[in-house]
Amino acid sequence: MAGRDEDTVAAADDALYVLTAALLTPAKFPSVLGDDYPQACAALGLAPLADGYGLVLGQDGDGARWTVVIDDVSLVAVAIASWDCGMEYELSPDERTVVAALPGWPLAVAVAAPGVPAPHDPGPDVDDRPPLSPPDTSVWGPAQRRLGADEIALQWAMWREQVDDSAFRAPVSPEAPGVSESRGDGSPAPSGEGASQTPGDGSGAAGGQGGRGAEGQLGHSGIRRVLAEARTYIDSPPPLGRVRSSFAPGDARTLRADGPGWSLVARTDDIAFVLLDDEPGEVLPVGRGPELPGLLAALDRMAVRPN
Repeated sequence: MAGRDEDTVAAADDALYVLTAALLTPAKFPSVLGDDYPQACAALGLAPLADGYGLVLGQDGDGARWTVVIDDVSLVAVAIASWDCGMEYELSPDERTVVAALPGWPLAVAVAAPGVPAPHDPGPDVDDRPPLSPPDTSVWGPAQRRLGADEIALQWAMWREQVDDSAFRAPVSPEAPGVSESRGDGSPAPSGEGASQTPGDGSGAAGGQGGRGAEGQLGHSGIRRVLAEARTYIDSPPPLGRVRSSFAPGDARTLRADGPGWSLVARTDDIAFVLLDDEPGEVLPVGRGPELPGLLAALDRMAVRPN
């Protein structure tokens, strides 16, 4: 699927009612699809090209779901920016920019095109490839963990205000200097959210039992593992997009790092939050300490940034 194929783009010649779009680039990709850019591309059968792709999700005249992949990334970026500002923008990709037309949608879409049948996957008589479908976020796992991290990055101020800095404990483990965690009053679960909710459940709500803190005197082993693995990224760069840096107020940056079974969200001038596959629904705050600032600064220097 790395290049254009007449058989795979035939559906793009038909009318497509565009419902939404997304970027698939090293600096910005639907994290629900993977921990890094190559992994997200692989979920769609695409080669991880350096310039990335634009994903256009819509329905054809029969109501069938299609994902049209184009190489005009700027066009999709402008459309998304316009929609985010409440402006109308007609996204009509030139057929010469179409890389592939894939049956189904890889992301959940809550709207449908008016005047056509309800969204459904194309039948095998139209396209015999297995249709794309969104990752299962009904149970806790990698996809929901990454969605939870997305939500924390988006709603940083709400999550941050739930953490009482006085609840952070002093470093207790020589293996992980500067690691401190909160418990009890340091829980970052937003007020009004039930403890049984998990962040990134696909509804946009971010809840969870977060801030459970360390078990025993040596601190939380999961946090120690995450910070240790994140440190390895500095000397041995991970796959592209596994560490990303984006805008934050002031001179800070919002840092996002992912790895096997974990996600980390941080502000370079503040604390970090960790989510783990093996800690369902938990959001674990990590205090600044003497070690975290240097780690975040180093990760930010090697992170992928939006153009």
